[in-house]
Amino acid sequence: MSNDSRAISGGCYCGKVRYRTTPVSNEVTECHCSQCRKQSGHRYAAVDARGGDVQIEGAENITWFRASNQAERGFCARCGSHLFWRSLSNDDMGILAASIDEPSGVHLARHIFVEDKGDYYEITDGLPQFTGADTPYAP
Repeated sequence: MSNDSRAISGGCYCGKVRYRTTPVSNEVTECHCSQCRKQSGHRYAAVDARGGDVQIEGAENITWFRASNQAERGFCARCGSHLFWRSLSNDDMGILAASIDEPSGVHLARHIFVEDKGDYYEITDGLPQFTGADTPYAP
């Protein structure tokens, strides 16, 4: 997690799920893997958090989908808003950036799994790019 952190709050589109947490990274990581793209409809942009720090109101409205042997994704069962990614092996959690109340105070900082990005767009913002989660990408 970034040394620059803050408290955030947010929730789903219909309001049945609300959350708040502190601290959370101010840096948004955008994932371009095919799994994230299929699940979200485009890219998956999230901030890092610790699951134990996230307080959720309306947790009974969250459906957790086990996306792989490593993680599951949480979304509102009523409106379908994507809210969380959480590790199955530790306390790592991602909170989807679009679900954060504004002003969010977060900013896009990096792109991961860029070799798996969709063929319908280019990454042109000049931010760091990685093959996988942490290996620098060199086209």
